[in-house]
Amino acid sequence: MECFLLIYLCIVPIRYTKYNIMLVISSREFRQNQKEYFERVDKGEDIIVQRGKDKSYALTPVTENDMYFNAKMIERIKQSVLEVKNGETKTISTPKEISELLGL
Repeated sequence: MECFLLIYLCIVPIRYTKYNIMLVISSREFRQNQKEYFERVDKGEDIIVQRGKDKSYALTPVTENDMYFNAKMIERIKQSVLEVKNGETKTISTPKEISELLGL
């Protein structure tokens, strides 16, 4: 949503942005009310658990897409290992070769 503010005959656009409020709680509070905080994170709220003076942890839901070593990824790794064993690798050493490899 854009609104315009007229100042000294100049039109200046102002954008209103919705800010998420980040809740910071102690590790003790988290332990005592884990279910509540997990439910709040599931609803999109940002929650930081503070542990001591200098350690903090963000609560984040993990989805299947976030799992790095799912079955598909493991299969890709195995295929890559076979390619290396079979000598199906390419050595690059110049910026031009890197650009070509990346399609830049």
